[in-house]
Amino acid sequence: MEPEHYFPCPSSCLTRWWSRETVAVVTGGNKGIGFALVNRLAELGVSVVLTARDRQRGEAAVENLRKQGLGDFVHFLLLDVSDPLSVLTFASSFQAKFGATLDILVNNAGVSYNELDENSVEHAESVIKTNFYGPKLLIEALLPLFRCSSSSITRVLNVSSRLGSLDKVRNGEIRAVLEREDLMEEHIDGVVGTFLRDVRNGTWKSQGWPSYWTEYAVSKLALNAYSRMLAKRYSYEGSGLSVNCFCPGFTQTAMTKGKGTHTADDAAALAATLALLPPHLLPTGKFFSLGKKATFLNPTSKL
Repeated sequence: MEPEHYFPCPSSCLTRWWSRETVAVVTGGNKGIGFALVNRLAELGVSVVLTARDRQRGEAAVENLRKQGLGDFVHFLLLDVSDPLSVLTFASSFQAKFGATLDILVNNAGVSYNELDENSVEHAESVIKTNFYGPKLLIEALLPLFRCSSSSITRVLNVSSRLGSLDKVRNGEIRAVLEREDLMEEHIDGVVGTFLRDVRNGTWKSQGWPSYWTEYAVSKLALNAYSRMLAKRYSYEGSGLSVNCFCPGFTQTAMTKGKGTHTADDAAALAATLALLPPHLLPTGKFFSLGKKATFLNPTSKL
């Protein structure tokens, strides 16, 4: 499909549909874009669960927000998305504390071990486990807790990257698999498995994978494909679920060693706008990119 305008008109985005009873989860919320997004959502009056894999850092982040007067809107739960047991424990803890009331899930937690000018795949399995399988397992664990109904649309926003665009893949066979209209989880898992096999065999450079930040790019390639598949499966008309991706662009965070074209607050402000779009304007299966136009997560968009 042709690219659309980045957002609906600003005035229509200000429609307040949420309340203090609206519950959001932001993974990797103790720093960077995640922390800025928790801050922004809490300022807007959403109850936010900040997650972090380190309890001390997570609790320190919550205390920081409490000092800003946001304590009534922020909660902390421990979560390491790279650990399946931690994901299940988190889902159980969330249910015990909040019940089946999840309205917004922002999968923000992610890792990259490369400097900006490096391209090692030494940590490929860890990056894939955290950036792709982590969000996937978390969505699956939390599905029973989504507040889906005819009057409520649960929103999943996966923080992704343009590095995971299909046009970064030079291997036509791999691209063809991910462009399938009948894309299934096993197809995505097969692509990821092929990449990890190529890494183990030392052949990944010659197999047409993305050439920059390869392990990170493949993890986001898989996340984008999964988001498209999930959006199609749970088209929110009737199911009450919307799934979109958001690329924050070159943001000044720890991952970029403080380099970037804009701040974490800038990226978080736009992510909050996407997460809080009024129901009549909320799309599904869409890829939004900071400073770029939005395209649908379908084969023709090459994302």
